[in-house]
Amino acid sequence: MAPPLLDLPSHCLLPRLRRPTSGRLLLHLRLKPLSSSSYTTTTTTTTSSSTSSSRAPQVPPSLHGPSLRRGRRLPGETDGLLSFARIFDLAALRVPAAACAPLERRLRGHLLNWPRVRNVVRQPGDDGGLLFPVPHPSLATPSSLPTAVARREKLAREFNARGFVQFPNLAKMSRPPARKRKGKKDEGGGEAAATARDTKDKVYVVEVIGERKEEHGDEWMGLVGEEGFGRITWRGGPTRLLLLDENYANKRVDDLPEAVKVVLDHETNKDGSSSYELVQCQLTLFYNYWPMNEILEEILPEGIIVPTGFETVGHIAHLNLRDDHLPYKKLIAQVVLDKNKPKIQTVVNKIDAIQNDYRTMQLEVLAGIDSLVTTVIESGLRFQVDLSTVYWNSRLSTERQRLVDHVFKNSDVVCDVFSGVGPIAISAARKVKYVYANDLNPTAVEYLERNIVLNKLERKIEVFNMDARRFISSIYSSQHVHPVTQVVMNLPNDAAEFLDVFRGISWNHHLAVPSCVMPNIHVYGFSKAEDPEYDFHERINLTLGENVSDVEMHRVRLVAPGKWMLCASFTLPVSVAFAKPNYIAC
Repeated sequence: MAPPLLDLPSHCLLPRLRRPTSGRLLLHLRLKPLSSSSYTTTTTTTTSSSTSSSRAPQVPPSLHGPSLRRGRRLPGETDGLLSFARIFDLAALRVPAAACAPLERRLRGHLLNWPRVRNVVRQPGDDGGLLFPVPHPSLATPSSLPTAVARREKLAREFNARGFVQFPNLAKMSRPPARKRKGKKDEGGGEAAATARDTKDKVYVVEVIGERKEEHGDEWMGLVGEEGFGRITWRGGPTRLLLLDENYANKRVDDLPEAVKVVLDHETNKDGSSSYELVQCQLTLFYNYWPMNEILEEILPEGIIVPTGFETVGHIAHLNLRDDHLPYKKLIAQVVLDKNKPKIQTVVNKIDAIQNDYRTMQLEVLAGIDSLVTTVIESGLRFQVDLSTVYWNSRLSTERQRLVDHVFKNSDVVCDVFSGVGPIAISAARKVKYVYANDLNPTAVEYLERNIVLNKLERKIEVFNMDARRFISSIYSSQHVHPVTQVVMNLPNDAAEFLDVFRGISWNHHLAVPSCVMPNIHVYGFSKAEDPEYDFHERINLTLGENVSDVEMHRVRLVAPGKWMLCASFTLPVSVAFAKPNYIAC
């Protein structure tokens, strides 16, 4: 069976949800549960919408917290992003806004504790503005309540040339809703598209069950507008909902834990009335709430391993999908893009392994902007990179920082043999005395020069575009002002094979042996052996033609099961540097 979004674009159309209605605010009532058969009104956290559905089946006690496998789906046929919406039953305490914070502290441990869901919810339209406060029930009489005429006159006295001075929220509430132009078609696909636009940024919605919509005369609708009419601020002070733990859903006050009842009894007035009300709610979690791994578990067939990680290069997410992921690669990429915006704007997948001398990868753009040019910020430095023409590996940032912070000294002169766009060379140039940077790829050298200027290090780096052996031979054969003290050879596939160039590197050197500076060499390589350090050490000895005894091995990272990337650091032996060369540079 195909996954629910496989044949849909990223802007999947959603069915329209009805607009929220508002209910009558009931304050200072005795604590009692509300009937679930009454009309349902909505309370939102980010944006407002409402749904209604049947009661959920009993959830096994071993399951806790939100999950796509637990909640109820929206009623009716839902597709696109709405297919990921889930409904959960909860209980909540409706409390005055002023008393919300103290009560929250006292009930801590009994409130809802779900990621990205606040246990304090504001009522829709309740922005703290109290227009016509309702007196306490013990003091109010039918004749003391303001009439419609009195309210209208009070509003008229508050108006002036600057608009709503005392009640700024009225300006927004009374603004008529935008209407579509006649003759213009709905470009998004009609009613479903309008709902998709209304709900695309929504994370979750809280619905209060059991309140009835209060009926009002039509004369008020034209005065304050349909949006603001009937909101709780017209009846009393602002209130909040305290969402209780999910285990308290569908319970009465008598069924609550003793610790909760003690807190509520403490807030009860002497006459037996209370300012707190137990209500039943529905919490709807939408597509934007669920993390990437839960979405992928839902849409991928059972038995397929869910891809959980990717490499980030600037605004590009670099995936390494398995063969069984390829039929769903577009879908996976779209989920990765949705869940990592705005940082990630492009998702790519590596088509084939690196098989060319320039170490460039064949990448396929799966979602987002069709551009592989980006800017990477690493250790406070900026690097311009084009992944289609140069090589970059963000996972080696820790290793690069290790060399700069713990290996290189201020007096060092670094020779970066395979520099690429300059992550090691430019990072080292901020600390060391001087840097020689080389790469065979002319495009990489072009970006290297751009990055040097971008980071204002032109005076400390000299750039070369040569073969590695020719580069090392030219550095040692010419009379350079700065003798090399550190050599970095970061080409794990082949770097060890280039070590033969150091044999006899000082054969024609005119200085005496004690005056020569023997560089520290840091060469990288891969090994699948059972003992990777021993295997890599033997390959170094074989290439140099000498047994190098003092080699420090550092495991950089596990690139594949049983395959390690290593860094071998050693000082070039004098016997190797002044031996008879077995290689003649062209």
